[in-house]
Amino acid sequence: MHSFSLDLGGRAVVYDRPAVMGIINVTPDSFYGSSRVQTADAIAERAAAMVRSGADIIDVGAYSSRPGADDVPEAEECARFALALPAIRRAVGSEVPVSVDTFRSGVARRCVLEWGADIVNDISGGLLDPDMFRTVAELRCPYVLMHMRGTPATMQSMTDYGGDVTSEVISELSRPLWTLAELGVADVIIDPGFGFAKTLEQNYELLRNLRAFGIFDRPILVGVSRKSMITRLLGISADEALTATAVIGALAIERGASILRVHDPAEAAQTISILKALDPCLISE
Repeated sequence: MHSFSLDLGGRAVVYDRPAVMGIINVTPDSFYGSSRVQTADAIAERAAAMVRSGADIIDVGAYSSRPGADDVPEAEECARFALALPAIRRAVGSEVPVSVDTFRSGVARRCVLEWGADIVNDISGGLLDPDMFRTVAELRCPYVLMHMRGTPATMQSMTDYGGDVTSEVISELSRPLWTLAELGVADVIIDPGFGFAKTLEQNYELLRNLRAFGIFDRPILVGVSRKSMITRLLGISADEALTATAVIGALAIERGASILRVHDPAEAAQTISILKALDPCLISE
């Protein structure tokens, strides 16, 4: 599934090709240093540059989810979003969807109602805040349901999937997806959670079997940009991982990904354009 649509506050937005989601981190400690921006002017400049480079959606993070990251109080997370979201809106206008990367329902509510966010991107898939599903149902906003176990601090000790990571991840996503459907959440985007409670080998098994997630009949988001599944395999740093990120993006699209979440929108957009030229049917499913 590549083409999809989202209901953004009563406005239907249709994507007839895979979409590019550009990452902006308003944190001091996200794993990829070049993604971090701290001032309103720098945030606005980065957002505008991403849209010019081909980003269809801007995803903003105010709480680092890298393994071992420090906890961030809810008030601090809100303060970071309160700085970032108005700056992004001024820079890119109201037509570009803005996603907020948070697992806290209270933060999600304020981001949508007070600062104009469109999409809630929850790394925990509702596990870390029992009010999240009810909140997104009330907000009537699209929701990214990501697979994770535990917390960012404990997730890498929870990688036992009984030998079949793909079927277990699909099973563990099915239950919350059913709950969201019962609550009336119409737009759910599925994220297999690359790098979250997965070993290096399990990440590549998930990528190999990405087509299996088509069983959900939902857009599939793939977020592997500059992650350790690349850097550990190749023995390189995150700064050196752009080419490999683009390669994995192409492989993910061939296997049904609808959204690429990346630090570098230009290269992701170029990847999509090349795939479209190579095989128009691949992009227009």
